Amino acid sequence: MKFKESIQTLLLGLILSLCLFFSLETDLMAAEIATSAAATAKEFPRLESAVDRYLMTIPDGYYTIGKVEELKSLMAKSQPLLVDVREPAEYRAGHIPGATNIPLQTLARNVNKIPTDRPVVLYCSTGYRSAMGVMTLHLLNYDNVQGFPPSFAGWKAAGESISQD
Repeated sequence: MKFKESIQTLLLGLILSLCLFFSLETDLMAAEIATSAAATAKEFPRLESAVDRYLMTIPDGYYTIGKVEELKSLMAKSQPLLVDVREPAEYRAGHIPGATNIPLQTLARNVNKIPTDRPVVLYCSTGYRSAMGVMTLHLLNYDNVQGFPPSFAGWKAAGESISQD
C-alpha cells in the first residue's frame, strides 16, 4: 500500500510540476487533483499532451550512468558534483567519497547548491530516490544532471572505497 501511495504522490507531483512548467491553467483545487491522476489527465487533454511531449524528450540512457566504471571515469575527467539523496543517517553510515548529502525531500529547497556549469550525479541506496531527484531537477531546467542507478549498493558491491562521516 505504501508503494502505491508513493507512486500516486510521484504522479501527482509530476502532474503539478508539468502544469507549472507548461503554464497550464487549471481551476481545480489541490484536493480535487489528488483524487486521481488518471481523472485529471482525462479532464485535461492538454496535460496528457504535455506529459507525452516531455517523455518524448528523454534521450536513450534515461539520464543515467549505468556502471561503476562509467562513474569513476566521469569523476576523473569532469569532477562532477556527486549528490547523495539519502537521509543524513544513511549518508553518515557510508557514502561515495566526495559526495554531498542533500536528502531527496529537501532537493527543491537546496537547488542553490546544484551547479549548472558542471556535471551533477545523483545516487541513493538502490536508484529509486535518485531517479525522482533527476526527474525533479530536469523539470527545474537542470540539463546537466544524471542518475547513478547502481547507486551506493552497486558502488559498495564493486569494492570501491567508502567514506564515513
